[in-house]
Amino acid sequence: MSSEQQTAAEFKSRAEVATDKPVAYMRQLCKHFGHKVDASFGDDTGYIQFDFGRCDLHANNGTLTLDVSAPDADGHERMERVIGSHLERFGRRDELSVAWQG
Repeated sequence: MSSEQQTAAEFKSRAEVATDKPVAYMRQLCKHFGHKVDASFGDDTGYIQFDFGRCDLHANNGTLTLDVSAPDADGHERMERVIGSHLERFGRRDELSVAWQG
């Protein structure tokens, strides 16, 4: 990890969410938050940038990977809560579950 990455965010965690529709959920999260904050997505990656932290999203075959980072513990906990609760709500029919590691 470069020193630039370490200074940009001191608190990081990852969740790997099993889903048959990783791209659809990535786009839904980015579009939802994009109405209020800086967010963008491509074919299989995206990001959501809040004042208090950032989420990078990666859609792979059967998995949506969420990497959250924040400069402080409060922002980090808020990132996990906001991103996790929204994805679980959007994916209620598919019984999505977000478990953070790290």
